[in-house]
Amino acid sequence: MKSLLFVSLVFAPAGLLCAAEPPVQIPNPLIDYAAYREEVQRVEPIRETRRLAEGDFLRITREPGTVLLDARSGPMFQRLHVAGAVNLSFPDFNAASLAAIIPDKSTRILIYCNNNFLGSPIAMTSKTAAASLNVSTFVALHSYGYTNVYELGPLLDVKTTVLPLSGTDTERKLGRIAP
Repeated sequence: MKSLLFVSLVFAPAGLLCAAEPPVQIPNPLIDYAAYREEVQRVEPIRETRRLAEGDFLRITREPGTVLLDARSGPMFQRLHVAGAVNLSFPDFNAASLAAIIPDKSTRILIYCNNNFLGSPIAMTSKTAAASLNVSTFVALHSYGYTNVYELGPLLDVKTTVLPLSGTDTERKLGRIAP
């Protein structure tokens, strides 16, 4: 027992010294957490003024020149999405893929995500609030220079929303007819 105490007293301070060393910097010019944090802070006040109620979101989806963007995976998009949306999965965002579907960076873009809908636990599985796709999509679009972005604000039930839904799950799972 005395030897265990001795070892603990001798090596514990050494462990504390090792823990105090700064982490090794591994450079990668294509990953910049500080720039991401700055972008989030810059975009946050803009985003708060661009969150739309259900009726406003529906009205604007019908206006010419508006792009309704769904950034979820292709398979989940196929299962259920807001009718008229185009799909570009968030992991596929880059300058070229965004320009292919939204060539003009001043185009009004509407976004929504899983966390806007209840009642479809497979196609619209809720994410942890801090990982909501709306937040990362909004920030990413601004990072690529798209400045006219709006998002669906409320949490809606897929069975009662006035937004037209489409996909393989609409008729079968929701008791709604696809538009």
